[in-house]
Amino acid sequence: MINNDSRSRPDPIAYLDHVAASTAGRDYKQQVLQLLDLHPGQTVLDIGCGPGTDLAAMATAVAPAGQVIGVDRDPVMIAEARARLAEQPLVEIRSGDVHALPLDEGSVDRARTDRVLQHVADPTQVLAEFRRAARPEGRIVMAEPDWEGLLIDSPQPAMSRALVRFLAAEIIRNPTIGRNLARLCREAGLVVRSVVTAAPVFRDFTTADHLFGLRRNVARAIDAGYLKPDAEGWIDDLSSQPFLASALLFLVVAEIPG
Repeated sequence: MINNDSRSRPDPIAYLDHVAASTAGRDYKQQVLQLLDLHPGQTVLDIGCGPGTDLAAMATAVAPAGQVIGVDRDPVMIAEARARLAEQPLVEIRSGDVHALPLDEGSVDRARTDRVLQHVADPTQVLAEFRRAARPEGRIVMAEPDWEGLLIDSPQPAMSRALVRFLAAEIIRNPTIGRNLARLCREAGLVVRSVVTAAPVFRDFTTADHLFGLRRNVARAIDAGYLKPDAEGWIDDLSSQPFLASALLFLVVAEIPG
């Protein structure tokens, strides 16, 4: 049975660190870094930087005279990022709303979002802010999931489908942002340069549970009526048998017209 601890939300910093340290996290983050195509002297913006996980790698790429700016509105994340990057002279952490970036017009060469637009109130406004803050031919790379692409193998596929429906309808603000990105970029006046997907496979239940909150969200889905109480036994069975799940992540590159 699911115990009460399974309903508690994980510490957000520990969760982000866990994602970054996972094989899937390392792989797609490296791909994002390559797609940014960073060069010495550039100014790079991390929109929703969290605890600053990826800022040091970007600072290395734009050294010795570039700049990396991380923007986040969460004071806990900001404090953690500033502590972690205190010895990085090229990195600056700014407090601000990603819908109204605290940057001058035409001041950045590159920007990125990493699983941020799925949560914001208005992704279109965030893209408009990037366009305002970017220089001509500035580039943004976005890594955003499509939650309807979460697949969980099960002898009871209806259970998996119901859990995904719950996540998409009740938990994630913009659950299909991954597939929407290219269209939203074009509507914002950006030129879409590439769209690729990553679909990591998870064969360890514990890892998948950490990343997707499977036990926690099964309990919540039962409370919300998406799953019946016997789903507690279903998720217990998945944890004790050979496990396989996959998730869909879109990586989109877009630029300001020259």
